[in-house]
Amino acid sequence: MFFDVNDLERHKAEFQTSLAPELFSFPDSKLRMSAPVAVTGTAELRASLNEIKVAGSIAGSVDSECDRCLEPLKIPVEGHFELSYRPLSLQPDDPEIGLDDEESEVGFYEGKGVELADVVLEQILLWLPMQRVCKSDCKGICAVCGQNRNEKDCSCRMERIDERWAGLRQL
Repeated sequence: MFFDVNDLERHKAEFQTSLAPELFSFPDSKLRMSAPVAVTGTAELRASLNEIKVAGSIAGSVDSECDRCLEPLKIPVEGHFELSYRPLSLQPDDPEIGLDDEESEVGFYEGKGVELADVVLEQILLWLPMQRVCKSDCKGICAVCGQNRNEKDCSCRMERIDERWAGLRQL
């Protein structure tokens, strides 16, 4: 669904749709969308700046793998969002210019408008945790034998001695 500035000049757009998983391309190859994402909300234009304001809610989930044990992981992505986009021509030329809080939360668009799938993808990426784990106490994989330590404890000896620090043991 594309929000064209010319259409938004005439009327506010309301949407309630389901976006197909194929519309989302994640920068991390471990992330993928396996089911449609439900999106509802509105898009309107603040004509003075040609600013598109998109607000709504997202409900879906992202498939990944646990960063510690590599088991499959489903991460729910649900919540409300409110974003503003201005034409790229209004972006400050000087990268060192100071921005106030309101300006720091504004995105920029090229061309005639904004694509809903791009807005949703941006929001999902912001909601995803930095460390994706299946549970907070995940033990991960043994660095020696590769056993998933959540399933079975191994008897591998994890102690490694770095001989560069051996002189400190004598102190």
